[in-house]
Amino acid sequence: MKRIFIALKVEAEEPLLAMVSSLKSGLNKDIVKWINPDNIHITLAFLGNTEEKIIKNIGSMLKEKCSGSGKFELILKGLGVFRNLSDPRIIWTGIEHSEKLMHLNNIIMGGLNDLDIKTEDRKFNPHLTIGRIKHLNDKESLNILIKRFENSEMQIIPVYEVILYESILFPTGAVYKPLAKFKLE
Repeated sequence: MKRIFIALKVEAEEPLLAMVSSLKSGLNKDIVKWINPDNIHITLAFLGNTEEKIIKNIGSMLKEKCSGSGKFELILKGLGVFRNLSDPRIIWTGIEHSEKLMHLNNIIMGGLNDLDIKTEDRKFNPHLTIGRIKHLNDKESLNILIKRFENSEMQIIPVYEVILYESILFPTGAVYKPLAKFKLE
């Protein structure tokens, strides 16, 4: 069994890194688990603990579904939190709406459904997790930072492959190991 997910890799560039640095400075009295820039990605589907045989089937499906999808670009834009500002848990940056991303997600979810693989039952909300809030002393500082970046365009992300990852949990945090890459050509 491996803990797996399907995602798009994001190479963090200067504007995104600068925003994260501002967040870290502005929230330095709070306890936030910041995401390592090497681990930043857009999750298309989280599958959790999965048997090896099923992982091979998922790989075959991804190869078929991704082939011919075509490369595209995404725009990172905005900043927000999941749950809400009264009880924030996740700090994220958004992705400007993209029909190509929605189509890619739909064909992958359809492929998983065809394989009878259950996924999270929630609407696809593309984002990058920047940090996980463990304890927040000053919600007002977070609110000011969100307002500062809520309409900021961070960077353009080239999307040319889908990656099947294994998430290996350690006390220091998760390590994401690519199991297979599928070109969007």
